[in-house]
Amino acid sequence: MFYLVLYLILINLVAIIVTAHDKLAAIHHRRRIPERVLLLISAMGGAPAMYLTMLVIRHKTRKPLFMIGIPLIFILELVIILVTAHYGFHAI
Repeated sequence: MFYLVLYLILINLVAIIVTAHDKLAAIHHRRRIPERVLLLISAMGGAPAMYLTMLVIRHKTRKPLFMIGIPLIFILELVIILVTAHYGFHAI
């Protein structure tokens, strides 16, 4: 359990850093982080921090893929966690 919490803290920190970096790259017309990488980090558990960061820094807020997709990823992750917690790993 300790390692899961540690992992989630780290992946969410990565999500914040990567999202902020992509916003700065966009402002300064530099090489951007591919959208698939942002979505992958989100799917790896960074969805909550990435979504909140995007709202705070107003990054990709016009893109439905991110404004709808990331919350859906987060909801799916929550469902998986709840099902796993209730039924155990053998239910998945």
